[in-house]
Amino acid sequence: MKNQMLKKITDAKQEKIKALQKLAASGKLDPVYDGPRPGFLDALNKPGTSIIAEYKRASPSKGIINKDLLPEQAAQMFVQGGAAAFSVLTEEKYFQGDLDYLEMFAAQNLPVLRKDFLFHPLQIRETAATKASALLLIVRVIENQRLLNELVRTSLDYNIEPVVEIFNHKELGLATNAGARVILVNNRDLDLLKVDLNVSRELIKNKTSRQTWICASGIEEKTQIDEFHRLGFDAFLIGTSIMSAPPPEEKLRELGA
Repeated sequence: MKNQMLKKITDAKQEKIKALQKLAASGKLDPVYDGPRPGFLDALNKPGTSIIAEYKRASPSKGIINKDLLPEQAAQMFVQGGAAAFSVLTEEKYFQGDLDYLEMFAAQNLPVLRKDFLFHPLQIRETAATKASALLLIVRVIENQRLLNELVRTSLDYNIEPVVEIFNHKELGLATNAGARVILVNNRDLDLLKVDLNVSRELIKNKTSRQTWICASGIEEKTQIDEFHRLGFDAFLIGTSIMSAPPPEEKLRELGA
């Protein structure tokens, strides 16, 4: 059962999906990008700790985080700070994102993860028209094994890595059954909007040798990164603590040192 905020976000997406359906019916979808996409898995599996720096102007739980940091500026700062990849919020209404931000970050030649609330095949097709190397699939939003399987398969068909977000053992089972190669553990419960790092401490015990795992939400200090890296996490997706730092690249360097 989705909470009211999650329901509001997914309901808002229905209008976008209807617009995509009209474009598809008239043959007017943007063409699929057929150029190179930097390898997301390769970036995460390099020796050491990989940090995915997230561009997030606002969120329902935090409100405005940093409205003055433009995407072009952030992309350059994240590179200077040593980011292995980018995560870019594209949800417009509640996170102040924009699909066009993906292009700005892709210009830095690092892998870009589209982070949004995606639960329809046409949203995958929409992503394929961008230069994104990966996209986020949230099990709490999808909640259906057959649909999750389809979205994972469709993403891979476009050479886009599906990053499957989970919060509990049941969702991990759905992700694993769908063949997800990249598992993102969100320490924030999307129903309660509370962060509990013990979620990652518990779920990482189930990691297999064929999977790459990302820890997300509540990571603010280098000591936390060191702990979770020792436990088995390959990468860390960090947004708020970087976006709110003056300047972001220094916080990023501190976390990745």
